[in-house]
Amino acid sequence: MPGLDITRSPGRVAFRLAVPRVSGVLHPRLILVCPALGAAAFLVFCLTVGAGTGDYALAPHAVVPALWGAGDPADVFVVRELRLPRASVALLCGAAFGAAGAVFQSVTRNPLAGPDMLGITQGAGAAVAGGIVLGVGSAPGTQTLGLAGALGAGLLIYLLAWNRGTTGYRIVLVGIGISWMCLSLTSYLMSRTELHQAHRILGWLVGSLNDRGWEQARPLALALVTLAPPVLLLGRLRRTLELGDEVAAGLGTPVQRVRMVLLLCGAALAAFATAAAGPVLFVALASPQIAQRLAGTASPPVVTAAFTGSVIVLTGDLIGQRLLADAVVPVGVVTGVLGAPFLLWQLARADKTGSGG
Repeated sequence: MPGLDITRSPGRVAFRLAVPRVSGVLHPRLILVCPALGAAAFLVFCLTVGAGTGDYALAPHAVVPALWGAGDPADVFVVRELRLPRASVALLCGAAFGAAGAVFQSVTRNPLAGPDMLGITQGAGAAVAGGIVLGVGSAPGTQTLGLAGALGAGLLIYLLAWNRGTTGYRIVLVGIGISWMCLSLTSYLMSRTELHQAHRILGWLVGSLNDRGWEQARPLALALVTLAPPVLLLGRLRRTLELGDEVAAGLGTPVQRVRMVLLLCGAALAAFATAAAGPVLFVALASPQIAQRLAGTASPPVVTAAFTGSVIVLTGDLIGQRLLADAVVPVGVVTGVLGAPFLLWQLARADKTGSGG
């Protein structure tokens, strides 16, 4: 094609058009991985809806028509009224956690960074614990408190890490300090409150999708629609930050402004997800690293991490619903059990290769 230059290298294809003047880099493996993960997320979504809580099981091929209101009326009622809201929260929650983790790990240049490691989810937990102790017990009140606590923790981390600018190293250190402060406050509140209130706090802290419905799914969907565009539009500048502040500034990147916007977007994504389902552990940590290895890229891709997070949360919820015959295991317990070995592996790898930042 006249005016089109293509340069191929392992894992990428660079192109440049003369008219219009457009250039870019394509990653064929990434282009294949994203649809594959999307299909996997939809398959697990259908399995979760079909084999969710209760004895009324549906085959995946019967779930899809029921999602659109077709088929047997009993199937439509079970799918759309009873199981679809919970599965939608799981899908959106995983996507938000996965995208937030990719943003944090890219901005801090640390594969161990994430909202559940830097104090964002712990801030939500402290706010919810304080609200329950003070008598704010309704579901909307708890959700609002979790959102406010997570956003407040994220803002506090950024302000305390500021010293004529921020760096990933300071953000991680300050985040760890805020995390332990919030955990200590939560433990103190639980030790000073009534037994039934302590049980409610603990039930929220483990991360659960029980009794979740459209009132949690709608704000989370709106947050994803609002926050995803700026994160994606800043993708090129985000990748320059991974080269270091001096190199990024030399390439014309407004380092501090881009970092601030990305951190605020990542904190907001994690805050809305935490407010909807509680602190579902290790999803934000593991999803970007799994996505990066599947895509074969140098840094965690945001969209791929979002799809990976959805698959992890949906799979964890499905396991939790079917693991025990007489009880539903919270999804946070399942992801915690599966994520702890991954964290140990990441720590061992970072220690050996120096990749931990």
